[in-house]
Amino acid sequence: MKFLSVVALVIVTLSTTACSNWIFRIDVPQGNYLDDRDVEKLRIAMTKEQVIFVLGNPVVKDSFDNDTWYYVYEMKRGMKKRGEDFKKDLIIRFEEGRVAEVKGDFELPEEFNIPLDA
Repeated sequence: MKFLSVVALVIVTLSTTACSNWIFRIDVPQGNYLDDRDVEKLRIAMTKEQVIFVLGNPVVKDSFDNDTWYYVYEMKRGMKKRGEDFKKDLIIRFEEGRVAEVKGDFELPEEFNIPLDA
């Protein structure tokens, strides 16, 4: 009798673990999703209002430095077959209310160093 209950327990355990791939797990996106086309619109010497118009509000404005904005996007995949987790950052530094430097995981366009006023 004990043997049958152990066998039944093993069968139930194996059958439930075999179905674990059937469970749907959602992807969890967090932060500002930035498209490459939006980042390509950035130019040196843009005002803060122009940057907000192009990219939206930043996720984080540095509390100690109002001239540094952080755009962060992170994707946690629910299932590995849909791809790997990833994170993208874009850091914009302003001087006198205008874009002075942009760093991060995005390629800046060749026209970035040409101000819109020129």
